[in-house]
Amino acid sequence: MSTSQRASRRPDAEPAVKPIEVTPELKSLMRRLKLGQLLDTLPDRLALARSNRMPHHDFLEMIFSDEVTRRDRQSAQRRAKAAHLDPQMQLQAWDDTTPASFDQDLWQELTSLRFLADAYNVLIMGPVGVGKTFLANALGHIAVRRHHSVHAERADKLFKRLRGARLDGSYDDEMRKLHRVDLLIMDDLALHRLETTETSDFYELIVERHRKGSMIITSNREPPEILTMMADPLLAQSAMDRFQSAAYELVVEGESYRQRQRPRRGKPAESDQQD
Repeated sequence: MSTSQRASRRPDAEPAVKPIEVTPELKSLMRRLKLGQLLDTLPDRLALARSNRMPHHDFLEMIFSDEVTRRDRQSAQRRAKAAHLDPQMQLQAWDDTTPASFDQDLWQELTSLRFLADAYNVLIMGPVGVGKTFLANALGHIAVRRHHSVHAERADKLFKRLRGARLDGSYDDEMRKLHRVDLLIMDDLALHRLETTETSDFYELIVERHRKGSMIITSNREPPEILTMMADPLLAQSAMDRFQSAAYELVVEGESYRQRQRPRRGKPAESDQQD
């Protein structure tokens, strides 16, 4: 063989890994075992296992881990929907460039959910549009992913629903549900004046949940001003004293977060729910 022939010789290329076809029999068995959604990734996983000469037990661990991750994700999505959490208001979606500011050390403490384990509360205060609702929902999503029960509702809608429950005889059942949930998120408290019945409902929720379950309240008003928005000063004072005695207070300041999320030319509109 000449020198030029030797110089131009190339090693044989490794044969491409052939796609691995999943047999109809295996597909049927997986569906019967309710593992049908694994079929979307199984060919790639089989190819990876073959190319890496993966031991059987490692392969099984990999595909079962895929399935557990998928089921956990779907379960969290279902529970977040049932909790009435906004799917767009999750921590990873927060715009870090926003000029809205708050105590980052306290925020890190809140995202640990130790307040939930201790049955403490959170009061998120600030002007309109700075992201209070977003932050409350983000904490709710974290709680859902950690398998806590959560219910989120705007305060005026919650009190309106309880007023209707009084009329149809379901009030006690509705209150029991609100008492049992691990985390109750009440958004935009005292945006409007609370009448006597609404103030009584607020008092009942605070008293029954005190040091038993956590609440997150968001408001455009500080506690002294919240009291002026309630019809019964005595009940209001008693409720707020209990709430604040076991509450972290996060103050959010700065430019409207909502305004920064407004659609620009060529960009789709985004959720306009966060306060």
